[in-house]
Amino acid sequence: MALIRLAETDDAAQIAAIYAPVVRETIISFETDPPDDAEMTNRIRKTLPTYPWLVCEHDDSILGYAYAGAHRTRDAYQWSVDVSVYVHAEHRRSGIGRGLYESLFALLEKQGYYNAYAGIALPNAASVGLHESLGFEQVGVYEDVGYKNGAWHDVGWWQRQLHPSEDEPNPPSPLTDLDIDNEIERGAATIRIT
Repeated sequence: MALIRLAETDDAAQIAAIYAPVVRETIISFETDPPDDAEMTNRIRKTLPTYPWLVCEHDDSILGYAYAGAHRTRDAYQWSVDVSVYVHAEHRRSGIGRGLYESLFALLEKQGYYNAYAGIALPNAASVGLHESLGFEQVGVYEDVGYKNGAWHDVGWWQRQLHPSEDEPNPPSPLTDLDIDNEIERGAATIRIT
């Protein structure tokens, strides 16, 4: 069985290895140069402890990861996050992406975030299907917003409400205020690796 846990900087090399082919071979990421281990370590450090960064691990191998970050930098956006999930090519369509996201959303809800947004380079039927199966609804499309691999590409934006909107919301809590293991367990789907 796979374990979902908080990422550690020691995971950076395996995370970079999952992400590199996405950058090099697809339009899914608009990055053009895959980040190296040091850059991925830096990204994990900058994300934690404010936002969750989770990995799915099985037999000391990272099979996928998901994380959240600021939606925008101005104060009025502080209740919204952008989310992403990536799964190793050999383990897609095995429930890992769903399990990572369900755990991520449990943490974000507990922290007090209200909205999660996902930007998806189009076309990407698998990602659209995953997000919509988890309650995301499309809210718009940036047409021809990115140029990669010799062509212009659209990015669709999907939104999932984590909490109903309310007057006078409290600011979100830092990740360090949570009982992480309990919240991850509460949100995770069972992931069986065959």
